[in-house]
Amino acid sequence: MNLRPGSHHALAAIALAWLTQLGLAQELSTSRQLPRDRYRNGEGTLRAFAPISAATRHSIVKFNVDGATVALGAVVDANGLALTKASELKQGKLTCWLATEKEVGAEVIGIDEDEDVALVRVRARGLKPISWTEGAVAVGQWAITPGISETPHAAGIVSALPRRIRPPRALIGVQFDYGIVEPRIDLILPGLGAEKAGLQPADLILAINGMAVTNREQVVETLREFREGQTVRLRVQRAEQQFDSQVRMMVPRSGQPGAELYYQQRNSRLGGAVSERAGGFELAIEHDSVLRPWLCGGPLVDLDGKAIGLNIARAGRITTYALPTALVKRVYEQLKLTANGAATTGK
Repeated sequence: MNLRPGSHHALAAIALAWLTQLGLAQELSTSRQLPRDRYRNGEGTLRAFAPISAATRHSIVKFNVDGATVALGAVVDANGLALTKASELKQGKLTCWLATEKEVGAEVIGIDEDEDVALVRVRARGLKPISWTEGAVAVGQWAITPGISETPHAAGIVSALPRRIRPPRALIGVQFDYGIVEPRIDLILPGLGAEKAGLQPADLILAINGMAVTNREQVVETLREFREGQTVRLRVQRAEQQFDSQVRMMVPRSGQPGAELYYQQRNSRLGGAVSERAGGFELAIEHDSVLRPWLCGGPLVDLDGKAIGLNIARAGRITTYALPTALVKRVYEQLKLTANGAATTGK
């Protein structure tokens, strides 16, 4: 079923009427308890958005690793290219389910580490690429997460316009001497990157990745831009000697010094599982759909069935992020260029 131009107004009216009836039914109910299938993400409510799935389901794929579903994907090329969330594609046999209920093979041909996006070649032809919106998103507009089935997985609204999402706090593993302004190390935290790199108390940090630093606050703010697993190059002075040290950014585990910084992240998990990689994105739309991590990687669409973004992470109880269209297109073009270059050189 194709959505005609302007049909989003009719669909919005139908959805609004449906939700209004649910509200009236709840008021008139003697039990004052709404049936679960009529919650916003309940089956009854999602059926109101079935035309969205009809228009998009053949532009979506579902990725499995060793038989377990790990992510959705957005078809971007009729010859079998799809984008998805990279960090969910663990080691194992990667396969792909289509809306035709056919399972086919798949292989990762490129990854953008910064935005956590993977370009995957799906071994199928004649796929239908997703349509991307050209307009800007607006706070309060419907945001639908369709899949390969006849009803979407979730319906929500855009709650914040595209903005930068910082990564969860990662540390090099030092405590500075707070009696002075300059970034001189007072204590090395056990088990973290600084200890593994051989830094010592009294070492003075002079630069980070070639950028000079002169005080503690500058070091803290600069390191705040890096996420867990990334490596930073520190220029260090020890007595009269200067040298470079490669230090891996790490998140303290339970019981390690610094772990108390993560109480907010732990509390957010009480509302359900969040994505393993849930931050560190150049730009992201925030919407309030409740998605399980395996439902990320596919398109987030408007009432016309056009993609306004690529769902990239569940970050909290009612917080999900989607990379906006312009960023997704840029990432795709770069991944495609890199993949084509590798194929040409035989790498």
